[in-house]
Amino acid sequence: MNLSTLVPDIYKHLELLSEGQALSISEEEIDRTTEAIKTCLLAWANPEERNEDFSVRMSNVGKPDRQLWYEKRDPNVKRSIDGPTQIKFLYGHILEEIALMLVRMTGHKVTDEQKEVVVEGITGHMDCKIDGEVVDVKTASKFAFNKFKNGRLIQDDPFGYLGQLAAYEAAEGTENGGFLVINKESGELCMCVPDDLDKPNIKTKISNLLTALDLETKPELCYPTVPDGKKGNMKLSKGCSWCRYKHDCYQDSNDGQGLRTFKYSSGMTYLTEVVSVPKVEEYL
Repeated sequence: MNLSTLVPDIYKHLELLSEGQALSISEEEIDRTTEAIKTCLLAWANPEERNEDFSVRMSNVGKPDRQLWYEKRDPNVKRSIDGPTQIKFLYGHILEEIALMLVRMTGHKVTDEQKEVVVEGITGHMDCKIDGEVVDVKTASKFAFNKFKNGRLIQDDPFGYLGQLAAYEAAEGTENGGFLVINKESGELCMCVPDDLDKPNIKTKISNLLTALDLETKPELCYPTVPDGKKGNMKLSKGCSWCRYKHDCYQDSNDGQGLRTFKYSSGMTYLTEVVSVPKVEEYL
């Protein structure tokens, strides 16, 4: 068994239910899964005290240097998390445990769950290995799920997932791992195994990142701006649009006016250069 057959194997196993056949699930597996869900609930309800100081971690090492440069200097980096997001965190962790239960039920081997690893002095905890390869288990909306399913993560990876995977693999000496992703809206699964060339040389990235974070000069922009229509306007790329530091980062845009935000039917668009004013409401 290997990762290439993982999702088809899970689907084939579950489709036995449609034929009126019972699934073989041992008491040991039931206990293991319910205990894991219990651990999720307790960890969610009793969060560890968060360090006030910024640090480079496995979970953020793949993010762009400039974003982390701002984060290191942000006095409010420890922001509160709202109620709906706390709920998403909870069911996300529970769904991930259910996904691993399904993997084990099909006979694929799950090992090294939450194993602590260290690369270049950076510490993290990997989700697991499946069939000997590092696998990061994720829940995703339909939009994010399709990035993994259609191989577009390399073009749109604002959370640095590829760097995180590369770090775990560097620690374990493996290179063919990936992401087991569950669409939390539809239940669909996909196994995304990126090409080795799509992943950064993580040891070099960490070295360069640590150097850049100590400099007073900002690192280069994370993403280039992109055209907005055909009239000469330029806007933030998708990766920048979601960043909390976009207004600081682009404070000199529009001849020193900063970003101009326009409310389209599809959502907010952040313009760095306005040649022709859009005929929609400007958000001030």
